[in-house]
Amino acid sequence: MAKKRATSKEVAERADVSRTTVSLVLNRVRGTNIPEETRQRVLEVARELNYHPTRTVGLVLCQSPDRIFADAFLPDVLRGLSNRLERQDFRVIVHSVEDVSAPEAYIGLAEEKQIAGIILSGPRSDDQQLPRLHEGGFPIVLLGQLRDSSVPFVDVDNKEGARRAVSHLIGLGHRRIAHITNAPLQYTASEDRWRGYQAALADAGIAYDPDLVRYGDFLQESGYRAMVELLDLRPLPTAAFIASDLVAFGAMVAIKQRGLRIPDDIAIVAFDDVRLAHHIDPPLTTVRLPAYDLGWNAGDMLLKIIYGLDVPEPHILLPTELVVRESCGARRLAPHRNN
Repeated sequence: MAKKRATSKEVAERADVSRTTVSLVLNRVRGTNIPEETRQRVLEVARELNYHPTRTVGLVLCQSPDRIFADAFLPDVLRGLSNRLERQDFRVIVHSVEDVSAPEAYIGLAEEKQIAGIILSGPRSDDQQLPRLHEGGFPIVLLGQLRDSSVPFVDVDNKEGARRAVSHLIGLGHRRIAHITNAPLQYTASEDRWRGYQAALADAGIAYDPDLVRYGDFLQESGYRAMVELLDLRPLPTAAFIASDLVAFGAMVAIKQRGLRIPDDIAIVAFDDVRLAHHIDPPLTTVRLPAYDLGWNAGDMLLKIIYGLDVPEPHILLPTELVVRESCGARRLAPHRNN
């Protein structure tokens, strides 16, 4: 049987220092003011135990592989994350976890592959493993957030971005506005965008109608199916807020197949601003997320946690921006009908 690898905890106990000190010494972090005698003791114990700190971070994606490959938003997040980690000679491995309820779904990644920390994208409200990892002291940062949780995160204000998008449609005269979520509501980003939709309606005195809501599942196909159902309603919705560009692309196909026009018959506003959003017909009005900055900030926060440094703000919300293009009709001279 292979000998079990030593851990930073074992090094810290034998050298009679904290795990933070071990991390700072072995990762050669500058400006720490650690006494030379202590530094040499840590190095000696690490040599005795043959301990070498891993320089690998796991990016855990709570989606199935087919959804990940279809995700047009992910490359810019990964680029920002990789660029930040590479400055400290860390690399990234990507791991897909579809069922976060399964025992050891990604805790095994931490324990078996000897990664230094995890960035988890797309946290779910029914994930029971996050508290176990965080409370155990394992470095973890969320891309997204969980309510009533102290787990560090980097995110955008999904609720406010969605509220702004729907308020834009209301300002154009729409009252019967449908909503297609980007994912099941167990995903906190999906729930927050759904709540932002409701908040905008409430602000305008419009009653929430559950018949106007359908649930997407990351992929274009789910947007297509959801819009087909919405197009059978009478009266038709005059606008739709679709909480993902990719899901919106499928919905737009369904609208065109019915012989309807965007935005003349149905105005569309989406969320994410992936690169293709500007090039489809008509160009998509959408809420722009700072994808690169999300990855960069998550990597920066995780490095601080790995090194045991202070994290002054463990909960970061980055701003969004509503990018107005042709799909909502705001650029047309003729006003929208008010149904």
